[in-house]
Amino acid sequence: MARPYWNPYLAGVGLGLTLLFSYVVLGAGLGASGGITRVAATAAHAVAPAAVAGNSWLAGFFADGSPLAHYLVAMLLGTFAGGLLSARAAGRFALAVERGPTAPAGLRLLLALAGGALAGLGARFASGCTSGQALSGGAMLQTGGFVFTGACFAAAFALAPLVRKEWR
Repeated sequence: MARPYWNPYLAGVGLGLTLLFSYVVLGAGLGASGGITRVAATAAHAVAPAAVAGNSWLAGFFADGSPLAHYLVAMLLGTFAGGLLSARAAGRFALAVERGPTAPAGLRLLLALAGGALAGLGARFASGCTSGQALSGGAMLQTGGFVFTGACFAAAFALAPLVRKEWR
C-alpha cells in the first residue's frame, strides 16, 4: 500500500538543507547534467579515444584523471539510488509507462526520449540543468537562476493546454 506524499513544505526545507550541506561540504551546489555529461564523455572516449582527445571541450574532462571520479557523478548515482529507495520505502515503486489514456506507450516513450534529449541539449547550452540553474543559482541569488525559473514556469503554463488532452 502506498504511503501518502510528504508535506511539500517539509520536503522543500529538506531540499534546502541538502543544498546547504552541498555548499558546506563540497563548496558547490546541486546539479545533474554535469554528471551525465561526464558519463557521456567517458563512453565517447571508450569508443573513439582519438576523437575525444582531439576535442578541446571533451578532452578537458580528462585533465584531472577519470571524469567518473568527479563529485557530480557520485551525486547523479546517489540521486538515482535515493529515488529508488525512497519509492520502494513509500510503496510507490512499479515498472510502468506513465501516460494518459489516449497516448500509446510507444509514443509516450518516444516523446520522453525526445524531450529528455532536448532538455539535455538545453542544459549544455545553458551551462547547467534545472537543478543547477534554479536551485543552486537561486540560492546564490543569481539573476540567471531567477530568469530561468520564471521562463520554465511560463513555458509550462503556455504548453499545458497543448498536451492536456493526452492526460484526460
